[in-house]
Amino acid sequence: MGPTRNAILSLYRNLIQESKKWNSYNYRMYALRKIRHEFKENKTLTDEEKVRQCYTKGLETLSMIKKQVVLGDLYSTRPLIIETKSKLNTTQ
Repeated sequence: MGPTRNAILSLYRNLIQESKKWNSYNYRMYALRKIRHEFKENKTLTDEEKVRQCYTKGLETLSMIKKQVVLGDLYSTRPLIIETKSKLNTTQ
C-alpha cells in the first residue's frame, strides 16, 4: 500500500515550510515554485507505484532542503534589494 493522502499533504506542507526558511531569496522562490508545480502536475496520479515513487522523491527533496537551509545559514549573504524593499513596505 502506498502513502496515504494525509501523508502526501503533510509532505507538501513540510516542503513548503522548510523552503520558506531559506535565507536566499532566489533559492527560496525557486523551491516554492518547483514544489507547487510538481504537486499540481502529479495531483491526478492514480498508479500506486508512481505515487510511491513521487512520495519517496519528495522525502529525499525534503531532506536535501533541510541540509541546504542549514548550510545557507552558515554562509549567509546580504539580502537582495527586492527583499529589503518588500520588508520596508510591510513595516510602513
